Amino acid sequence: MKPNLTKTTVLLLASAALLNAEPPARAYPQHVAYAEGSIRPNHRTQQQLDDDVRTFYARWKSEFIKPEGISPDGRQRYRVAFGKKPKAGERTVSEGQGYGMVIVALMAGEDAEAQMLFDGLHDFALDHPSSRDARLMTWEVPVRKGSDSAFDGDADIAHALLLAHAQWGSAGKTDYAKAARIRLAGILASTIGPRSRLPMLGDWVQAEGDKKNEYTPRTSDFMPAHFKSWARFTNDPAWLNVAENCSALIETIQHDFSQNTGLIPEFVIDAKTAPKPASGKFLEGATDGDYYYNAGRTPWRLAVDALLNADRTSLNQARRISRWAMKATAGDPQKLRSGYRLDGTPLADSDYFSTFFAAPIGVAAMLDSENPAWLNALYDSVRTKHEDYYEDSVALQCLLVMSGNYWDPAPAVIVPDGRLQPRACP
Repeated sequence: MKPNLTKTTVLLLASAALLNAEPPARAYPQHVAYAEGSIRPNHRTQQQLDDDVRTFYARWKSEFIKPEGISPDGRQRYRVAFGKKPKAGERTVSEGQGYGMVIVALMAGEDAEAQMLFDGLHDFALDHPSSRDARLMTWEVPVRKGSDSAFDGDADIAHALLLAHAQWGSAGKTDYAKAARIRLAGILASTIGPRSRLPMLGDWVQAEGDKKNEYTPRTSDFMPAHFKSWARFTNDPAWLNVAENCSALIETIQHDFSQNTGLIPEFVIDAKTAPKPASGKFLEGATDGDYYYNAGRTPWRLAVDALLNADRTSLNQARRISRWAMKATAGDPQKLRSGYRLDGTPLADSDYFSTFFAAPIGVAAMLDSENPAWLNALYDSVRTKHEDYYEDSVALQCLLVMSGNYWDPAPAVIVPDGRLQPRACP
Protein backbone atom coordinates (compact mmCIF):
# COMPACT_ATOMS: atom_id res chain seq x y z
CA MET A 1 0.00 0.00 0.00
CA LYS A 2 1.33 3.46 -0.91
CA PRO A 3 2.04 5.69 2.08
CA ASN A 4 -0.33 8.63 2.49
CA LEU A 5 2.01 11.56 2.02
CA THR A 6 0.90 15.16 1.51
CA LYS A 7 2.24 17.29 -1.32
CA THR A 8 4.19 19.34 1.22
CA THR A 9 5.78 16.20 2.63
CA VAL A 10 6.77 15.08 -0.86
CA LEU A 11 8.39 18.45 -1.53
CA LEU A 12 10.28 18.25 1.75
CA LEU A 13 11.49 14.76 0.90
CA ALA A 14 12.60 15.93 -2.52
CA SER A 15 14.46 18.84 -0.95
CA ALA A 16 16.17 16.45 1.44
CA ALA A 17 17.15 14.23 -1.46
CA LEU A 18 18.76 17.20 -3.22
CA LEU A 19 20.66 18.18 -0.08
CA ASN A 20 21.96 14.63 0.29
CA ALA A 21 22.93 14.23 -3.37
CA GLU A 22 26.57 13.57 -4.11
CA PRO A 23 28.40 16.14 -6.26
CA PRO A 24 28.96 14.66 -9.72
CA ALA A 25 32.50 13.71 -10.65
CA ARG A 26 31.87 14.41 -14.34
CA ALA A 27 29.52 17.36 -14.38
CA TYR A 28 27.98 18.50 -17.64
CA PRO A 29 29.50 19.73 -19.96
CA GLN A 30 32.41 17.34 -20.49
CA HIS A 31 33.85 18.15 -23.96
CA VAL A 32 35.20 14.66 -24.58
CA ALA A 33 38.18 14.16 -26.87
CA TYR A 34 36.82 11.66 -29.37
CA ALA A 35 38.86 9.50 -31.73
CA GLU A 36 41.46 11.22 -33.87
CA GLY A 37 40.05 12.42 -37.17
CA SER A 38 36.49 12.82 -35.95
CA ILE A 39 34.71 16.17 -36.19
CA ARG A 40 31.99 18.16 -34.46
CA PRO A 41 29.61 20.77 -35.85
CA ASN A 42 31.90 23.70 -36.65
CA HIS A 43 29.30 26.37 -37.41
CA ARG A 44 28.41 26.80 -33.74
CA THR A 45 30.65 27.52 -30.78
CA GLN A 46 31.14 24.95 -28.04
CA GLN A 47 29.06 27.15 -25.75
CA GLN A 48 26.24 27.13 -28.29
CA LEU A 49 26.44 23.34 -28.65
CA ASP A 50 26.26 22.95 -24.88
CA ASP A 51 23.33 25.35 -24.67
CA ASP A 52 21.49 23.50 -27.45
CA VAL A 53 21.62 20.37 -25.32
CA ARG A 54 20.53 22.27 -22.20
CA THR A 55 17.50 23.67 -24.00
CA PHE A 56 16.51 20.36 -25.55
CA TYR A 57 16.98 18.55 -22.24
CA ALA A 58 14.82 21.01 -20.30
CA ARG A 59 11.92 20.46 -22.68
CA TRP A 60 12.41 16.68 -22.82
CA LYS A 61 12.47 16.49 -19.02
CA SER A 62 9.33 18.58 -18.63
CA GLU A 63 7.41 16.51 -21.17
CA PHE A 64 8.47 12.95 -20.40
CA ILE A 65 9.80 12.55 -16.83
CA LYS A 66 6.80 11.73 -14.64
CA PRO A 67 6.55 11.13 -10.86
CA GLU A 68 5.03 7.74 -10.10
CA GLY A 69 4.45 6.99 -6.44
CA ILE A 70 6.47 7.14 -3.25
CA SER A 71 8.36 4.29 -1.63
CA PRO A 72 7.88 3.48 2.08
CA ASP A 73 11.17 5.24 2.84
CA GLY A 74 9.94 8.38 1.11
CA ARG A 75 11.82 8.14 -2.17
CA GLN A 76 9.93 9.43 -5.19
CA ARG A 77 9.63 7.05 -8.13
CA TYR A 78 9.95 8.43 -11.65
CA ARG A 79 9.21 6.98 -15.06
CA VAL A 80 9.63 8.05 -18.67
CA ALA A 81 6.26 8.52 -20.36
CA PHE A 82 5.80 6.71 -23.67
CA GLY A 83 4.34 9.79 -25.34
CA LYS A 84 2.68 13.18 -25.02
CA LYS A 85 -0.90 12.08 -25.65
CA PRO A 86 -2.86 11.01 -22.56
CA LYS A 87 -3.08 7.28 -23.30
CA ALA A 88 0.55 7.03 -24.40
CA GLY A 89 1.61 9.11 -21.43
CA GLU A 90 0.16 6.54 -19.05
CA ARG A 91 2.55 3.89 -20.41
CA THR A 92 6.25 3.31 -19.85
CA VAL A 93 8.55 0.89 -21.64
CA SER A 94 11.93 -0.36 -20.45
CA GLU A 95 13.59 1.23 -23.47
CA GLY A 96 12.43 4.66 -22.30
CA GLN A 97 13.45 3.99 -18.72
CA GLY A 98 16.95 3.17 -19.96
CA TYR A 99 17.09 6.27 -22.14
CA GLY A 100 15.99 8.41 -19.23
CA MET A 101 18.58 7.00 -16.85
CA VAL A 102 21.40 7.52 -19.36
CA ILE A 103 20.31 11.07 -20.11
CA VAL A 104 19.93 12.30 -16.52
CA ALA A 105 23.25 10.72 -15.50
CA LEU A 106 25.00 12.62 -18.30
CA MET A 107 23.24 15.87 -17.36
CA ALA A 108 24.37 15.74 -13.72
CA GLY A 109 25.89 19.03 -12.70
CA GLU A 110 23.67 20.93 -15.10
CA ASP A 111 20.56 19.50 -13.45
CA ALA A 112 20.70 19.64 -9.65
CA GLU A 113 17.93 17.03 -9.56
CA ALA A 114 19.84 14.51 -11.67
CA GLN A 115 20.72 12.01 -8.93
CA MET A 116 17.26 12.21 -7.38
CA LEU A 117 15.68 11.60 -10.79
CA PHE A 118 18.11 8.81 -11.57
CA ASP A 119 17.37 6.99 -8.32
CA GLY A 120 13.64 7.37 -8.87
CA LEU A 121 13.90 6.02 -12.41
CA HIS A 122 16.01 3.10 -11.21
CA ASP A 123 13.63 2.33 -8.35
CA PHE A 124 10.71 2.26 -10.80
CA ALA A 125 12.61 -0.23 -12.96
CA LEU A 126 13.28 -2.40 -9.90
CA ASP A 127 9.60 -2.22 -8.98
CA HIS A 128 8.66 -3.80 -12.32
CA PRO A 129 10.82 -6.88 -12.91
CA SER A 130 10.47 -9.33 -15.76
CA SER A 131 8.42 -12.38 -14.89
CA ARG A 132 11.17 -14.58 -16.37
CA ASP A 133 14.36 -13.06 -14.96
CA ALA A 134 13.78 -10.71 -12.04
CA ARG A 135 17.19 -9.09 -12.62
CA LEU A 136 15.67 -7.51 -15.73
CA MET A 137 12.76 -5.11 -16.24
CA THR A 138 9.44 -5.99 -17.81
CA TRP A 139 9.28 -4.37 -21.21
CA GLU A 140 6.07 -2.39 -20.57
CA VAL A 141 4.17 -0.88 -17.65
CA PRO A 142 1.27 -1.39 -17.20
CA VAL A 143 1.61 -4.91 -18.54
CA ARG A 144 -0.61 -5.61 -21.55
CA LYS A 145 1.22 -8.09 -23.75
CA GLY A 146 3.43 -10.04 -21.37
CA SER A 147 5.74 -9.12 -18.53
CA ASP A 148 9.03 -10.33 -19.96
CA SER A 149 12.01 -8.25 -21.02
CA ALA A 150 13.31 -6.47 -24.11
CA PHE A 151 17.07 -6.41 -24.61
CA ASP A 152 17.62 -2.74 -25.30
CA GLY A 153 15.89 -1.42 -22.20
CA ASP A 154 18.00 -3.45 -19.82
CA ALA A 155 21.15 -2.69 -21.80
CA ASP A 156 20.70 1.05 -21.34
CA ILE A 157 19.62 0.66 -17.71
CA ALA A 158 22.81 -1.30 -17.00
CA HIS A 159 24.95 1.23 -18.83
CA ALA A 160 23.28 4.08 -17.00
CA LEU A 161 24.19 2.42 -13.70
CA LEU A 162 27.84 2.49 -14.78
CA LEU A 163 27.48 6.18 -15.59
CA ALA A 164 25.95 6.72 -12.13
CA HIS A 165 28.80 4.83 -10.49
CA ALA A 166 31.26 7.08 -12.31
CA GLN A 167 29.28 10.22 -11.43
CA TRP A 168 28.37 9.69 -7.79
CA GLY A 169 30.23 6.62 -6.60
CA SER A 170 28.55 3.62 -5.00
CA ALA A 171 28.95 4.34 -1.30
CA GLY A 172 25.62 6.13 -0.94
CA LYS A 173 22.08 4.87 -0.59
CA THR A 174 22.30 2.98 -3.88
CA ASP A 175 25.28 0.81 -4.74
CA TYR A 176 25.26 1.55 -8.46
CA ALA A 177 28.18 -0.74 -9.24
CA LYS A 178 26.50 -3.69 -7.52
CA ALA A 179 23.20 -2.96 -9.27
CA ALA A 180 25.02 -2.82 -12.61
CA ARG A 181 26.70 -6.17 -12.00
CA ILE A 182 23.37 -7.79 -11.11
CA ARG A 183 21.68 -6.47 -14.25
CA LEU A 184 24.63 -7.34 -16.48
CA ALA A 185 24.60 -10.87 -15.11
CA GLY A 186 20.89 -11.11 -15.97
CA ILE A 187 21.46 -9.74 -19.46
CA LEU A 188 24.26 -12.22 -20.12
CA ALA A 189 22.39 -15.21 -18.71
CA SER A 190 18.95 -14.55 -20.19
CA THR A 191 19.32 -12.34 -23.27
CA ILE A 192 22.66 -13.20 -24.88
CA GLY A 193 22.74 -16.30 -27.05
CA PRO A 194 24.81 -18.99 -25.32
CA ARG A 195 26.40 -20.05 -28.61
CA SER A 196 25.73 -17.14 -30.95
CA ARG A 197 26.95 -14.57 -28.43
CA LEU A 198 24.49 -12.17 -30.04
CA PRO A 199 21.75 -10.19 -28.29
CA MET A 200 18.42 -12.00 -28.23
CA LEU A 201 15.15 -10.09 -28.49
CA GLY A 202 14.41 -10.56 -24.78
CA ASP A 203 14.39 -13.11 -21.99
CA TRP A 204 11.30 -14.70 -23.58
CA VAL A 205 13.32 -16.05 -26.51
CA GLN A 206 14.36 -19.69 -26.42
CA ALA A 207 17.94 -20.02 -27.66
CA GLU A 208 16.96 -23.03 -29.79
CA GLY A 209 13.51 -21.77 -30.74
CA ASP A 210 12.04 -22.36 -34.16
CA LYS A 211 11.30 -18.94 -35.63
CA LYS A 212 12.85 -16.70 -33.00
CA ASN A 213 16.07 -17.82 -31.38
CA GLU A 214 19.62 -16.80 -30.57
CA TYR A 215 20.35 -16.29 -34.28
CA THR A 216 17.52 -13.81 -34.97
CA PRO A 217 18.68 -10.51 -33.46
CA ARG A 218 17.30 -6.99 -33.62
CA THR A 219 20.12 -4.95 -35.13
CA SER A 220 19.43 -1.88 -33.01
CA ASP A 221 20.43 -4.00 -30.01
CA PHE A 222 24.00 -4.01 -31.36
CA MET A 223 25.67 -1.55 -28.98
CA PRO A 224 29.41 -2.25 -29.32
CA ALA A 225 30.51 0.71 -27.20
CA HIS A 226 28.29 -0.52 -24.36
CA PHE A 227 29.62 -4.05 -24.66
CA LYS A 228 33.26 -2.95 -24.60
CA SER A 229 32.63 -0.72 -21.60
CA TRP A 230 31.00 -3.64 -19.81
CA ALA A 231 34.00 -5.84 -20.62
CA ARG A 232 36.28 -3.29 -18.99
CA PHE A 233 34.00 -2.95 -15.96
CA THR A 234 33.46 -6.67 -15.36
CA ASN A 235 36.74 -8.03 -16.77
CA ASP A 236 34.56 -10.54 -18.61
CA PRO A 237 35.78 -11.16 -22.18
CA ALA A 238 32.34 -12.52 -23.12
CA TRP A 239 31.27 -8.94 -23.81
CA LEU A 240 34.13 -8.46 -26.27
CA ASN A 241 32.95 -11.61 -28.02
CA VAL A 242 29.44 -10.13 -28.25
CA ALA A 243 30.82 -6.90 -29.73
CA GLU A 244 32.91 -8.81 -32.26
CA ASN A 245 30.00 -10.99 -33.36
CA CYS A 246 27.71 -8.00 -33.80
CA SER A 247 30.36 -6.27 -35.88
CA ALA A 248 30.91 -9.32 -38.06
CA LEU A 249 27.19 -9.76 -38.68
CA ILE A 250 26.72 -6.13 -39.73
CA GLU A 251 29.69 -6.46 -42.06
CA THR A 252 28.09 -9.50 -43.68
CA ILE A 253 24.73 -7.78 -44.11
CA GLN A 254 26.29 -4.65 -45.61
CA HIS A 255 28.40 -6.73 -47.99
CA ASP A 256 25.65 -9.10 -49.10
CA PHE A 257 22.52 -6.93 -49.04
CA SER A 258 23.38 -3.22 -48.96
CA GLN A 259 26.74 -2.60 -50.59
CA ASN A 260 25.56 0.67 -52.11
CA THR A 261 23.82 2.05 -49.03
CA GLY A 262 25.13 0.35 -45.90
CA LEU A 263 21.56 0.23 -44.60
CA ILE A 264 20.75 -2.38 -41.97
CA PRO A 265 17.45 -4.28 -41.56
CA GLU A 266 15.31 -4.19 -38.45
CA PHE A 267 15.89 -7.90 -37.81
CA VAL A 268 18.30 -10.54 -39.10
CA ILE A 269 17.49 -14.24 -39.35
CA ASP A 270 19.65 -17.33 -39.88
CA ALA A 271 22.67 -15.54 -38.45
CA LYS A 272 24.45 -18.84 -37.84
CA THR A 273 24.50 -20.14 -41.40
CA ALA A 274 23.25 -17.65 -43.99
CA PRO A 275 22.46 -14.27 -42.43
CA LYS A 276 19.76 -12.28 -44.19
CA PRO A 277 17.12 -9.66 -43.47
CA ALA A 278 13.97 -10.97 -41.84
CA SER A 279 10.88 -11.26 -43.97
CA GLY A 280 7.93 -8.98 -43.33
CA LYS A 281 5.97 -9.52 -40.12
CA PHE A 282 8.77 -11.49 -38.48
CA LEU A 283 8.00 -9.71 -35.21
CA GLU A 284 6.58 -6.22 -35.58
CA GLY A 285 5.30 -5.65 -39.10
CA ALA A 286 5.78 -5.57 -42.85
CA THR A 287 8.98 -3.51 -42.53
CA ASP A 288 10.89 -6.03 -40.40
CA GLY A 289 13.44 -6.55 -43.19
CA ASP A 290 13.85 -2.84 -43.94
CA TYR A 291 15.66 0.16 -42.47
CA TYR A 292 12.94 1.55 -40.24
CA TYR A 293 12.14 2.64 -36.69
CA ASN A 294 14.43 0.11 -35.00
CA ALA A 295 17.42 -0.01 -37.33
CA GLY A 296 17.45 3.77 -37.64
CA ARG A 297 19.34 3.82 -34.34
CA THR A 298 22.19 1.69 -35.69
CA PRO A 299 24.36 4.50 -37.17
CA TRP A 300 24.40 6.18 -33.76
CA ARG A 301 25.35 3.01 -31.88
CA LEU A 302 28.11 2.13 -34.35
CA ALA A 303 29.46 5.67 -34.51
CA VAL A 304 29.72 5.92 -30.72
CA ASP A 305 31.98 2.87 -30.78
CA ALA A 306 34.17 4.52 -33.40
CA LEU A 307 34.27 7.80 -31.47
CA LEU A 308 35.01 6.33 -28.04
CA ASN A 309 37.07 3.28 -28.98
CA ALA A 310 38.58 4.32 -32.32
CA ASP A 311 37.16 1.13 -33.81
CA ARG A 312 37.86 1.15 -37.56
CA THR A 313 35.23 -1.44 -38.45
CA SER A 314 32.46 0.48 -36.69
CA LEU A 315 33.73 3.68 -38.30
CA ASN A 316 33.49 2.23 -41.80
CA GLN A 317 30.08 0.68 -41.15
CA ALA A 318 28.56 3.90 -39.81
CA ARG A 319 30.22 6.12 -42.41
CA ARG A 320 28.84 4.00 -45.26
CA ILE A 321 25.33 4.86 -44.13
CA SER A 322 26.12 8.55 -43.65
CA ARG A 323 27.76 8.95 -47.04
CA TRP A 324 24.92 7.17 -48.80
CA ALA A 325 22.39 9.40 -47.03
CA MET A 326 24.32 12.53 -48.00
CA LYS A 327 24.34 11.46 -51.65
CA ALA A 328 20.69 10.37 -51.62
CA THR A 329 19.55 13.74 -50.25
CA ALA A 330 22.09 15.94 -52.07
CA GLY A 331 23.22 17.06 -48.62
CA ASP A 332 19.79 18.22 -47.47
CA PRO A 333 18.64 16.33 -44.34
CA GLN A 334 15.06 17.52 -44.89
CA LYS A 335 14.96 15.15 -47.85
CA LEU A 336 15.65 12.12 -45.65
CA ARG A 337 12.72 9.76 -45.84
CA SER A 338 11.42 7.94 -42.79
CA GLY A 339 12.27 4.40 -43.85
CA TYR A 340 14.03 2.67 -46.73
CA ARG A 341 14.49 -0.67 -48.41
CA LEU A 342 18.07 -1.83 -48.06
CA ASP A 343 18.74 -0.79 -51.66
CA GLY A 344 17.82 2.80 -50.78
CA THR A 345 14.29 2.80 -52.18
CA PRO A 346 12.02 4.84 -49.88
CA LEU A 347 9.28 2.87 -48.18
CA ALA A 348 5.64 3.58 -48.87
CA ASP A 349 4.22 6.38 -46.71
CA SER A 350 7.72 7.53 -45.70
CA ASP A 351 7.59 10.95 -47.35
CA TYR A 352 8.19 13.00 -44.23
CA PHE A 353 11.19 14.14 -42.19
CA SER A 354 11.86 12.80 -38.70
CA THR A 355 14.70 13.60 -36.35
CA PHE A 356 14.71 9.92 -35.48
CA PHE A 357 16.47 9.17 -38.77
CA ALA A 358 18.51 12.38 -39.02
CA ALA A 359 20.03 12.41 -35.53
CA PRO A 360 21.75 8.98 -35.65
CA ILE A 361 23.13 9.78 -39.11
CA GLY A 362 24.39 13.03 -37.61
CA VAL A 363 26.49 11.05 -35.15
CA ALA A 364 27.80 8.91 -38.02
CA ALA A 365 28.67 12.09 -39.95
CA MET A 366 31.12 12.97 -37.17
CA LEU A 367 33.34 10.26 -38.67
CA ASP A 368 33.61 12.00 -42.05
CA SER A 369 36.07 14.88 -41.86
CA GLU A 370 35.73 15.45 -45.61
CA ASN A 371 32.11 16.58 -45.29
CA PRO A 372 31.68 18.94 -42.32
CA ALA A 373 28.81 20.77 -44.02
CA TRP A 374 26.77 17.55 -43.97
CA LEU A 375 27.26 17.20 -40.22
CA ASN A 376 26.34 20.86 -39.71
CA ALA A 377 23.15 20.45 -41.72
CA LEU A 378 22.13 17.30 -39.86
CA TYR A 379 22.80 18.98 -36.53
CA ASP A 380 20.66 21.98 -37.45
CA SER A 381 17.83 19.72 -38.59
CA VAL A 382 17.65 18.20 -35.11
CA ARG A 383 18.65 20.73 -32.47
CA THR A 384 15.38 22.69 -32.26
CA LYS A 385 12.83 20.22 -33.64
CA HIS A 386 10.65 18.30 -31.19
CA GLU A 387 8.42 15.33 -32.00
CA ASP A 388 7.45 12.73 -29.38
CA TYR A 389 8.96 10.48 -26.71
CA TYR A 390 10.87 8.10 -29.00
CA GLU A 391 12.19 10.61 -31.50
CA ASP A 392 13.14 13.18 -28.88
CA SER A 393 14.83 10.65 -26.59
CA VAL A 394 17.02 9.40 -29.44
CA ALA A 395 17.66 12.93 -30.71
CA LEU A 396 18.74 14.18 -27.28
CA GLN A 397 21.23 11.36 -26.85
CA CYS A 398 22.60 12.06 -30.32
CA LEU A 399 22.91 15.78 -29.49
CA LEU A 400 24.90 14.82 -26.41
CA VAL A 401 27.32 12.96 -28.67
CA MET A 402 27.47 15.61 -31.40
CA SER A 403 28.19 18.31 -28.80
CA GLY A 404 31.03 16.26 -27.30
CA ASN A 405 29.26 15.48 -24.03
CA TYR A 406 28.85 11.71 -24.16
CA TRP A 407 31.51 9.74 -22.33
CA ASP A 408 32.53 6.19 -21.50
CA PRO A 409 32.12 5.29 -17.81
CA ALA A 410 34.60 2.42 -17.69
CA PRO A 411 37.34 3.46 -17.67
CA ALA A 412 38.42 6.94 -18.66
CA VAL A 413 41.73 8.77 -18.44
CA ILE A 414 41.96 12.46 -17.62
CA VAL A 415 44.32 14.19 -20.03
CA PRO A 416 46.28 17.30 -18.96
CA ASP A 417 43.73 19.86 -20.20
CA GLY A 418 41.02 18.23 -18.08
CA ARG A 419 39.10 16.51 -20.86
CA LEU A 420 38.10 12.87 -20.71
CA GLN A 421 40.09 10.67 -23.05
CA PRO A 422 38.39 7.24 -23.04
CA ARG A 423 40.88 4.41 -23.21
CA ALA A 424 40.57 2.24 -26.29
CA CYS A 425 39.43 -1.31 -25.67
CA PRO A 426 42.20 -3.83 -26.44
